Amino acid sequence: MKINYSPLFALFALIVVSGCAKLSEDPKATLTPGTYFKTQSDLDASVNAMYIQLARDGSWGFTSKETSYFGADDLTTDPGLNKADQRDFDRLSGNSANQSMLNQWQGPWAAVYQANNVIANYAKVSSTDALKNEAAGQCYFVRGICYYYMVRTFGALPLVLTPISLDARPPRADVASVYASIISDLKTAKSLLSNTPSSGRPTSYSASAALADVYLTMAGWPLNQPSNYALAATEANSVIQAGVYNLSTPYDKVFTTNNTPESIFELEYSVVGNLPNRSFGSTNVPLDEVALDGSSGWDDVYPEINFFKNAPVCTRTDLTFYTTLKLIQPDKSFALTPWNSPVTHAQHPYYKKFRAGLNGDGVNENATQILSIQPSTNKSTNIIRYPQVLLDYAEASDMAGGGPTSAGYTAINMVRARAGEAPLTPGLSQLAFRDSVVYERAYEFAGEFGMRWFDIVRLQMLPTIIAARDPKENPIPSSVNISDKYLAPIPFSEMTLNPQWKQNPSY
Repeated sequence: MKINYSPLFALFALIVVSGCAKLSEDPKATLTPGTYFKTQSDLDASVNAMYIQLARDGSWGFTSKETSYFGADDLTTDPGLNKADQRDFDRLSGNSANQSMLNQWQGPWAAVYQANNVIANYAKVSSTDALKNEAAGQCYFVRGICYYYMVRTFGALPLVLTPISLDARPPRADVASVYASIISDLKTAKSLLSNTPSSGRPTSYSASAALADVYLTMAGWPLNQPSNYALAATEANSVIQAGVYNLSTPYDKVFTTNNTPESIFELEYSVVGNLPNRSFGSTNVPLDEVALDGSSGWDDVYPEINFFKNAPVCTRTDLTFYTTLKLIQPDKSFALTPWNSPVTHAQHPYYKKFRAGLNGDGVNENATQILSIQPSTNKSTNIIRYPQVLLDYAEASDMAGGGPTSAGYTAINMVRARAGEAPLTPGLSQLAFRDSVVYERAYEFAGEFGMRWFDIVRLQMLPTIIAARDPKENPIPSSVNISDKYLAPIPFSEMTLNPQWKQNPSY
């Protein structure tokens, strides 16, 4: 491992982000774990620094956070331009030297190390037990979430649960051990966190929602432990029965508003605070769209053609996909052009729900004009939304028993109702119901941070997904061994530093 952050980093990170303080001397001369963790302010600064490390551009603040998930059908990118990092994984041909994928590794690790520093030192702070427990609970939650994303992405991982030296070279623990650690962290977080929702902070319900998803994943590949379906259903149901969250927000407003009633955990951003979210706006705009102020799209991310064509006919689909491009003309008027017109650059639909950012700080447009296109927004990133809990419960309760339950139907139909779909057909078999939930999840969370890819992985769906690709998509070489592509490679730089590690197959 090559990333190691001391408690000092908490103060440094906040200074960098705020830009409102200076250090007149080398802080390492005076700040140590023994001297820094004294007050509640020290503790709060360290917890905030953990979130900064997770939210920043080099972690979960840009589309690089999902580079290796481009093998899914809800994500593709340009066949040329400067999109090679994502395109390689879209072609199931990524390699360990991929520089964008490196953010998927280094970003979460930075947050894990910061969480470890807090967990190791929070008890010595002079404050109330309630405040100290809340801070520690957040760190256990974030550490568990980071490991959850990394184990699904990279497989076996080193278990680093305490501060370690720069020279440490821990071995990769097996996947089952990593999941055991994730469950332990989330259970601990659940016991320490309050149940009062707070912007950008997890609650005990966040931990239960995360546990439900973890158990559901463990029931599939690679652990294949079906007994975890019942555990997933129990955790998801506990969130449902609490009655804290709802789907009252119109679907499109979920992606232009922060902290909606369905937000269970989200990362917050601030452009003026030098912590922008660049997963909205320019990155989701066609290359050939140019605004009146001369700004233009980046053409980074859009869905595959057949993923779009197979979407249900409903209001959610209309709000999800951008199908009529606004192409500026010499007289500054705009020609409204279908996505599949031969005059368009990519001849693909795009994502409408990721254009606006927070109330239009991404793409500022009206029905016939684009006024400006910005790459940096204040829109939060939803990590867990309430529909995920409902759909996790529907699938888990179905698979835990002999088929779908009445409560399972109720859960999925809540999601479908908000989408503008009719209730799901009653009387489905166990697998037909499961497949209906997976289909619903694909479009409820289309384009959202690994959601579709992780379903493809746990259910081993790549052959089916590849067979449905339109010939216009980036071609997958015939030599690719599909069965080896459910995991990303460990970054080359990490393999060099840890020669005792064995690289994932086919890389």
